[in-house]
Amino acid sequence: MSPAQIIIFFLIGLFAGCMSGMFGIGGGGIRIPLLNLAGVPLLSAFAINIIVIPFSSAVGAVSQRRNIDKNIALHMVAGGTLGSVMGAYLAGLIPTLTLAIIFVIVSIITILGIYLDRIAPGFSRKIVPDSKNIVIGSLCLNLITGMRGGSGGALFPPFLRAMHFDIHKAIATSLSVTIFTASAAIVIYWHRGNIIWLPTLCVLVGSMIGARAGSKVSLKTKPFWLEIGLSILTVALAFLTVYKAL
Repeated sequence: MSPAQIIIFFLIGLFAGCMSGMFGIGGGGIRIPLLNLAGVPLLSAFAINIIVIPFSSAVGAVSQRRNIDKNIALHMVAGGTLGSVMGAYLAGLIPTLTLAIIFVIVSIITILGIYLDRIAPGFSRKIVPDSKNIVIGSLCLNLITGMRGGSGGALFPPFLRAMHFDIHKAIATSLSVTIFTASAAIVIYWHRGNIIWLPTLCVLVGSMIGARAGSKVSLKTKPFWLEIGLSILTVALAFLTVYKAL
């Protein structure tokens, strides 16, 4: 691998890690298309992303540990881990465009969840953030994102906002959960032989540095701007997924 490629992979990791730490997402929606554009086969891009997520998320979670809701995180790990494993098994079996369209629809629905208490306050009050809803919701989101090499992190913060969580708590809890939901899928990609180690290491180093920087910015940013930024990023990643599938 040339020095230029090493720098490119490092920068991909740096940017994705920064977005991960700032908004509580796994970062796969950024890493995967950029790695693919850089010449990495799609399933290998999935594998690199899944390996990197636990480490970059751990950096962000430690930085924002005071905002983690441990009880909710445990329920999300239970449902999300199962969804991640199921999604990883199904990766590559469903047409990419079909999966991208599903992902866009789910992304839009979850974005509405950020503002649900303002758009439809009556309906919002009927949503109960109990353990059953948290487990089922996490399983479904991870199943969908797992089929495209993700960990659910892109959709967890909007999901938690719909469940009446403060945006800072939603971001921190999402980061802690993706450590475990991504780790569960690593074995599957390892067994398939999809992992390319040198690009993985470059992306990993960049992602951990970026996650630390992004988390620091997140803690100092007002909830309103985090919600706006998260909404824009989620929409952009969803439509980037469709564009890449065409």
